[in-house]
Amino acid sequence: MTSNTSARRRRRAAPSRFERAGRRAAALQRPRVVLALVLVLGLVSVMMLDGYLRAEVLGDHRVRTDASYDKVPQRILDGGPILTSTNGSMRTQSVPKKTIVLTFDDGPDATYTEKVLKILADNEVNGTFFLVGSMIARHPGIVKDMVEQGNEVGLHTFTHVDLSYQSDARVKRELTQTQLALAGAAGITTKLVRAPYSSEAAAIDNYSWPVYKKLGAMGYTSVFVDTDSDDWKKPGVSKIVQWATPKKNKGASVLFHDAGGNRDQTLKALPKYIKKMKAKGYTFTTVSGAMARTVARGGGSAQNGSAESGSAQGAGAQGAGAQDGDTQDGSAQPGEARRSGQAPGGAAQQGTPPSSGTNAPGGARNVDQAAHSKATGTTLYEGKALIVAVAIAEWTVPTLAVFLAVVGVAVMARFAMMLVLARRHYRQRNKRRFSWGTPVTRPVSVIVPAYNEKECIANTLNSLAQSTHPIEIIVVDDGSTDGTKEIAESLGLPNVRVIRQENAGKPAALNNGVRNASYDIVVMMDGDTVFEPDTVRQLVQPFAAPDIGAVAGNAKVGNRNTVIGAWQHIEYVMGFNLDRRMYDLLRCMPTIPGAIGAFRRQAVLEVGGMSEDTLAEDTDITIAMHRAGWRVVYQEHARAWTEAPASLKQLWSQRYRWSYGTMQALWKHRKSLVDKGPSGRFGRVGMPLVVLFQIVTPVFAPLIDLFTVYSMIFVDFKASLLAWLAVLGIQLVCAAYAFRLDGEKYRYLWMLPLQQIAYRQMMYLVLIHSSVTALTGGRLRWQKLKRTGEVGTPTGVGR
Repeated sequence: MTSNTSARRRRRAAPSRFERAGRRAAALQRPRVVLALVLVLGLVSVMMLDGYLRAEVLGDHRVRTDASYDKVPQRILDGGPILTSTNGSMRTQSVPKKTIVLTFDDGPDATYTEKVLKILADNEVNGTFFLVGSMIARHPGIVKDMVEQGNEVGLHTFTHVDLSYQSDARVKRELTQTQLALAGAAGITTKLVRAPYSSEAAAIDNYSWPVYKKLGAMGYTSVFVDTDSDDWKKPGVSKIVQWATPKKNKGASVLFHDAGGNRDQTLKALPKYIKKMKAKGYTFTTVSGAMARTVARGGGSAQNGSAESGSAQGAGAQGAGAQDGDTQDGSAQPGEARRSGQAPGGAAQQGTPPSSGTNAPGGARNVDQAAHSKATGTTLYEGKALIVAVAIAEWTVPTLAVFLAVVGVAVMARFAMMLVLARRHYRQRNKRRFSWGTPVTRPVSVIVPAYNEKECIANTLNSLAQSTHPIEIIVVDDGSTDGTKEIAESLGLPNVRVIRQENAGKPAALNNGVRNASYDIVVMMDGDTVFEPDTVRQLVQPFAAPDIGAVAGNAKVGNRNTVIGAWQHIEYVMGFNLDRRMYDLLRCMPTIPGAIGAFRRQAVLEVGGMSEDTLAEDTDITIAMHRAGWRVVYQEHARAWTEAPASLKQLWSQRYRWSYGTMQALWKHRKSLVDKGPSGRFGRVGMPLVVLFQIVTPVFAPLIDLFTVYSMIFVDFKASLLAWLAVLGIQLVCAAYAFRLDGEKYRYLWMLPLQQIAYRQMMYLVLIHSSVTALTGGRLRWQKLKRTGEVGTPTGVGR
């Protein structure tokens, strides 16, 4: 006796090939979960980057106005437009007489900047462009062409923020990121900077003055303007030319805009302005060129005798453009303070400038580009990485937005179609005169596959014993080790046969039951499910029609009085009542639930029985039935009560198996798409619907939620919230109608908002996990969930 017991223990200790396969599969899932999470994290990162580029994330649209300036030295206020720092001493420098420094703010812009560059090239003039870092990252090719053409560039921060409001760390980050974008786009860095919302040096106030001193200490040259074209106001071509013309042959740093709004008038005014100024004897140069000319002429002094930085090194400028009234592009309103000389349509960032005037790539000295230095080392590679990341974000986010809009429309259309068809199905099947044909009264076989179901098997068999329809019950014990077989036999119920087999899985157990069935109609159910007395009778009535090969019943959640149970209850009611009614009328039912389904024995054998090729053997055989030419219908009045997973871990395991199994089944039957005749109906109608609404839409649904959360936080909270509530309202209407059709109490619907926030996200992750597994070629074995046996006979289930 002891020897036999020890031998049995040793045999149990050795895992079966299924157990070994299950362990290997479980080990393979961990990296796939990580990969799925990495994909989600990557998408969030791309969205955040795109939002940062558009100044939606961490955007600061404050603009300081009417500030006092009593702490700013008078010599600075009266000085020229070029502000440098030498040994901690701030100095200004003016543009030499009859010299024009053409400066352009807020670019690059895909529409206007290239046209401006062509105008400059046609007139053999170079300009200085103060670039927004986010715009550089979006249009690196334009910046590269700009530099190669001989123009000079400066920084205009990365997100076009008023630097007087920013911390030292934010100021440094704005400059550093813009330098990286510039390095990635053109392979250079620059010492020039123009602060957004600045104008003349006379407009420096007590808040911006410390910022300019910090910029000087960092090695930057700040550039302002002497003369403002005010082209952002769109006053007309003649006015722009007039306002951009310096008085009394003075030299000037002149401001135009190549971005930040509609610049058509600027494009028309610019060539006329250049010709006019050349006719008056003016020459054009860059900021660095103007500084070099001052040195060549002996170091002219700034206005009011302020000291000048006599070196061309580190030419830089802190500029200002006139405010732009084009609010569509984020520009300032015309009524804003005059000190803000720039149209907020871009952003620029600037980091530590280059050490000296080493010229841009190529190495040859170019006075007009003396502020440039060749980007090297980590700056260059980080800059290129930034350009690539931005390109990905610029392509990904708009593409996803369009795709999600299409998905959203499709989902709304599906809701409408489900409501219409569900109502039609309900009215059709509940007419007094509706009949499937001659009532089916002959006995049927009920197959109960069971593996370690000691908690549930008694309730299951006792419920079947109360059936109002004549049945034989075949319990196929799939190698249980918990006494399931013994419990089933001990009940002493009539017409119950218990068949014992080695553990081979649920499909093998069902096939064993079909082979041993005595009748031509077989009912299949799970070992944890209980039937109502009238369930079998209702379930088999559709077989009065000779073309019907299988019938799907109505599975109900018995343990619905927990949060997880209530969520699944809502899902089951909506799924069975709306989805299956729709698929029934369309004659493309995708799945007969394992908890309650009936088949013609002949049809099951004809398609080869329950296949072990997939984890969703119920979906697999349903599609096979369609392809064999059989009709599959839904019988709403045949109800079965099942025990839903009671923990998140079990729920994940079950839904993962379902999702992955469905994908396997669809792939297995992919050739149904080209099947001809009635057998191809599932491929023509059902397959596209299942793929679109059970795989593609749910996989991308988290993106809709991410976009919604993103919009609530960074764009428009009220509008985004209202949109989310509108979608929730539509879902609530659909759920309420499904509950009404099924005679369910509405009290569970108060859980729907929480289900959408928490439960649905988990289902998304499960589906993403399943998709990753499918794409990487993983395999899973059928898994056994832990049961409690709390779902008893239907009369004991609270509704």
